[in-house]
Amino acid sequence: MDSTDAAGAYSRLNRDQIEALSGYGERRRTREGDVLVREGQRHRDLFVVLSGAVAMVEGSGTGEERLVGVHGPGWFLDEVGLLTGRPSFVSAVVREPGEVLALPVPALLDFVARDPRLGDVILRAFLCRREQLLGAVAGIRIVGSRFSPDTRRLREFAARNRIPHTWIDLEEDETAERLLRRMRVGPGQTPVVIWRDGRVLHNPTNAELAQRVGPGAVDELPGAIVDVVIAGGGPAGLAAAVYGASEGLDVVVLDAVGAGGQAGTSPRIENYLGFPAGISGAELTDRAVVQAEKFGAAIAAPATAVALERRDGYHAVRVGGREGVVRARTVVVATGARYRRLDVPRLADFEGTSVYYAATVVEARFCARRPVVVVGGGNSAGQAVVFLLQHAASVRLVIRHADLGRDMSRYLVDQIERDGRVEVHRDSKVCGLAGADGRLESVEVEHEPTGERRSLDAGLLFVFVGAQPCTDWLGGLVALDEQGYVRTGPAVGGPVAGGRPPDLLETSEPGVFAVGDVRSGSIKRVASAVGEGAMAIRLVHQHLARLGRLSEG
Repeated sequence: MDSTDAAGAYSRLNRDQIEALSGYGERRRTREGDVLVREGQRHRDLFVVLSGAVAMVEGSGTGEERLVGVHGPGWFLDEVGLLTGRPSFVSAVVREPGEVLALPVPALLDFVARDPRLGDVILRAFLCRREQLLGAVAGIRIVGSRFSPDTRRLREFAARNRIPHTWIDLEEDETAERLLRRMRVGPGQTPVVIWRDGRVLHNPTNAELAQRVGPGAVDELPGAIVDVVIAGGGPAGLAAAVYGASEGLDVVVLDAVGAGGQAGTSPRIENYLGFPAGISGAELTDRAVVQAEKFGAAIAAPATAVALERRDGYHAVRVGGREGVVRARTVVVATGARYRRLDVPRLADFEGTSVYYAATVVEARFCARRPVVVVGGGNSAGQAVVFLLQHAASVRLVIRHADLGRDMSRYLVDQIERDGRVEVHRDSKVCGLAGADGRLESVEVEHEPTGERRSLDAGLLFVFVGAQPCTDWLGGLVALDEQGYVRTGPAVGGPVAGGRPPDLLETSEPGVFAVGDVRSGSIKRVASAVGEGAMAIRLVHQHLARLGRLSEG
């Protein structure tokens, strides 16, 4: 993280900026060897180096100590985890004595609200540094077999929540056995999560891992009744959180795995307004989470909404995993949809080891030098093909119709058709899988017009064949359409309690709104989901006014 790093252009403050910040923080003298930030611990101060030098060190004090970078005068420390309450993944150790300015995060946020230009400088540097940590050998280590569903679960959770981590594969990494022996862990006790200081978590649940490394900003569910609880942390839910919190509402966001939803797993979104070079779903999520929390939204993950109940004058969302209930005056349902499973024999034999429903950096590690098959004709399938071409030995795309452009954006169609490495099987379907011990070896594909079948070599299969709404938890409280999506507005087909027509995004239950992919008739695009999330907050205000709780904004 010295002047040669990707964040270097954003990491140094000028004299005027430091002078302006000085009124919000405290100057501290430093001595060589002082630890300003300790790896694995949460802290709540931003440090600006005024004089001297501070080294960023991974594994400080261990036999695996590694210098990450050095900050000199004018540079500020840390990355985006400081703003979201996560523990640090590196230590900050004073290399040359001098002086630092320490700013508590609340004071920092208060200042950047007054000076957005400086806030943008700091945020861009923080995001760049998180990318560096994710791409380097930093953070926690997950040791386990690629054929273990629990290894897959832990890696997916870490990736979805942008937790810097290294995966050590029991099958292929020769250092795995030596590391486990040093930690006194047997191969049968894996997967394990290891910190550099020697702490070991034996096959932790997602909630246990989140408690140690983030990402939940809420350790305990609120006891008081809040203005709005948002079930789902995808683009629609996060947009509702940003607009709701910025307008003074008490907002709680619940997500089963981590913020971002399906969009958060997208390697690159190229048609989102304002990002002509494209933006990854993960970076878009990082920015939205910081923005929501800056305004005071509370985000809890993992926290699964498992039931919705009507109570006296409010709604109660029961939360699985935390065994609690969040009470709210209004609810925004943003739980999205999950990809459907293929109806083929032996699918369950390979799920979690060779069959995947997302194409992220986690899956990319499995693809190295292996042939893969992608099934589906929509944007998610197209984005997966373009991304996997950077990692896999070969990519074959299977679609049920002849026109690749029927359901896929033109920019993706053009990239796929221009790339000679992609083999497209049109008018085809997957009809069989072959392999042993959870290891996929080939996929059988049938050309439907002729009935001809072919066996395609495949180490991995990626499935994007339509979606199924996540509405089971609603328990019949709101009206659904024939496919299980939530009806809203005129589609409800009648008045809500009190005889009034439902608002545009309101369900059949007054004060419960649905946005994004979970809503019947929604446009399955990130931009429309964000728009619906913002619009829902205006309708929340209207409902609160009906209840007699007049809100500003």
